[in-house]
Amino acid sequence: MLKQILAEMYIDPDLLAELSEEQKQILFFKMREEQIRRWKEREAAMENKECLPVKSRPKKENGKSVHWKLGADKEVWVWVMGEHHLDKPYDVLCDEILAERARLKAEQEAEELRKTQSGGFTSSLKAKSHSSDLPVSGDRETQNVCTKAAEEGGPGPGGGPTPPVKEEKTPKKESVKKTQGEEIKQIDEEKTKQIYKNWKEDSEWQASLRKSKAADERRRSLARQAREDYQRLSQRGRKSGGPQNSRSGPPQPRRPPLPPKPQFLSSTGHPDKPLRHQGVTRTASSSLQEDIVHWFREEQVPLRAGYLGASDSIAPWFHGILTVKRANELLSACVPGSFLVRVSDRTRGYALSYLSDSGCKHFLIDASAGSYSFLGVDQLRHASLADLVEYHKDEPITSLGKELLLHPCGQQEGPPDYLELFE
Repeated sequence: MLKQILAEMYIDPDLLAELSEEQKQILFFKMREEQIRRWKEREAAMENKECLPVKSRPKKENGKSVHWKLGADKEVWVWVMGEHHLDKPYDVLCDEILAERARLKAEQEAEELRKTQSGGFTSSLKAKSHSSDLPVSGDRETQNVCTKAAEEGGPGPGGGPTPPVKEEKTPKKESVKKTQGEEIKQIDEEKTKQIYKNWKEDSEWQASLRKSKAADERRRSLARQAREDYQRLSQRGRKSGGPQNSRSGPPQPRRPPLPPKPQFLSSTGHPDKPLRHQGVTRTASSSLQEDIVHWFREEQVPLRAGYLGASDSIAPWFHGILTVKRANELLSACVPGSFLVRVSDRTRGYALSYLSDSGCKHFLIDASAGSYSFLGVDQLRHASLADLVEYHKDEPITSLGKELLLHPCGQQEGPPDYLELFE
């Protein structure tokens, strides 16, 4: 089934809906690997074609070309951010970027403030110098009279009151410039500190930073747990000495002879001729249905698919060709932990439907290569469906869930739904 999907590079939407999130990610990863493999083959074919003697094309003037930088191994040099030991963490880079932005903004505001203050100070100096420039014409006596009148508060020479004259001292240019520079520098430092403090105390920025840190930590924990689960399962498989882990073991035995057809008891307790096409809801096309039935009879019946161990009876959890809707209806009448194994109505394979506390889950089972395993990478392979079910009575299906196969969901009243598979 997986090879068929990779060959066509297309998956039916209804079949995709039956996959869990983990299985979807694995399937998309496999499809991407297949795309890369095809691209490499096409590139190699083009290189071989270019090696053949062809007429050299005239080069265009000012033509552009791309040259890849090569590393010490003569391969294309690639750098992935975060993998080198000298790369800075994400939060440190964020802090440096924000600090740099705050510094540039503070410098810009300080420059604008400096221009504004220098313009105002220059205008005030001009006004003061203009007011201090009094006319010096006239004799000495007139100036003395003005001074006496100002001291006594009497009228001046023109008959009007003379305002008191204050002595003004113009500061030196050097001291003025020094004082002004110190004030501007102090203002710049205060502005920079305030802006940086506002950036650090920004609630949205802090929330986004916390979320990114939590997401990174969650991804690391998931990866760590997946590695531990894989190591534990691989060690368990090696200890069990199954046929899937012993590469150098004895060759696999030949297929056993076809088992006898199961005997179905009627309501009277005697064997009765099985009824056809009753209690089975067909939603797919007749050609696809017939193809799945033919595949089961030719390939799965010799492997004793659906039988309970070495006996000649059908397992209580085995069902025929069922849709997702029908499987949900059967499991809705059961308790959490119930399960059933059904033949998929969309492709050649099986699906395990499981009832958890949060609802029904569906897992695709790969039945290719004469073994059975859940669709995914590095999944344990079992010799039969019964072995797969027995194994997952003690081990959960997914690394993050607790899907233990506890209660088989059997047939309802009426003829079993797997009759047409064994006819």
